[in-house]
Amino acid sequence: MAPYDRLRTGGSPRPPRAGDTWWYAAVAGEAADSFSTRVRIRTRRACLGAVLLLTVVYAGLVLTATGRRWSDAAVTGRRADTRVAEFLRDHPSLAGAATLSLVLACVLLAGLGLLRKRYALTGAAAGAVAVSLAVAGLLQGYAPRPPAADAGALPPSGFPSATATLAFGVALGLALVAPRRSRGLVVGAATLWAVGLGAYSVAAGDHRPGDVIAAALLALAVQCGLIALLARRGKVRPGPRRGTVLRSLPATLPLALLAAGGLAAGFLLLGDTLGLPATAPYDPAELRLAHRCGQALAAGVGAAAGLVLLALVRHVDLDGGPASYRLGGPFVEDSGAPEQGELVGPFTENRDHEIS
Repeated sequence: MAPYDRLRTGGSPRPPRAGDTWWYAAVAGEAADSFSTRVRIRTRRACLGAVLLLTVVYAGLVLTATGRRWSDAAVTGRRADTRVAEFLRDHPSLAGAATLSLVLACVLLAGLGLLRKRYALTGAAAGAVAVSLAVAGLLQGYAPRPPAADAGALPPSGFPSATATLAFGVALGLALVAPRRSRGLVVGAATLWAVGLGAYSVAAGDHRPGDVIAAALLALAVQCGLIALLARRGKVRPGPRRGTVLRSLPATLPLALLAAGGLAAGFLLLGDTLGLPATAPYDPAELRLAHRCGQALAAGVGAAAGLVLLALVRHVDLDGGPASYRLGGPFVEDSGAPEQGELVGPFTENRDHEIS
């Protein structure tokens, strides 16, 4: 096995299976209980979990009458919330700033990867964003949904939001191209920006809260699927376990507070806003409460998506493949050590990884 393919702490290896030989690990980079296998398993599970949550959100907010009524009330409540209405009226340039920030974020994603000469990872990150947008377009165009009633001035259902999908896709895609020691700071700050952009789209009436929630889950699912694919191909390796927590704290701490506070406030308010009457007129206070509930849930889910991805790749180095194999120990006592930088054999002098 590779030097970093150590067994789990305090555990014992499972019984051997077909393909778990040392030469399989050396040639394919995939062995039982290896680091790349563990990364692949947990990111694949995270991908499936995000897809499951996306399905639940779609069924609850799009296919049910109660969910659609709550979503419409959350959009309508932006007018009842005078603080939001006055802020948007006093800052009409926010629409242009949001579009400009999306362009700059895409340039940052591509430029950072190219400057660091991570061409393959840059292409993979851009491909993940494109896949996310393609899936969002397919869901918007072909996902079944009941015919809309007289929505009046409400925007058409855009589940998931393409704008939020692009924002979260770029924010999570930075995990592939950012330096590992600064990954938490970069991805955390970008996720905060994506959450703010999603909040603006809901406050402006362009999208419903469920559209932003679905966009965050979709971007997380695609990104986790990509990292699982990289791990399956042996393109991940363990990184140092120290020196990154304090560096990323200025971004991850606000992200954690936003995730916990948004989800807690959203679920507390959700029970009071689902009991809206089936027909108008609605109480303005209830509409305002529904809007704030939707904003809290969207912010909480978006922040949690960024935290989940950072937790999954916390000790994972995505910059390259496995470490080189070197011949050592009793194999070179009589024949002499290889030259510096010379790559020889799959053996290692660590007794914990002794080949039997």
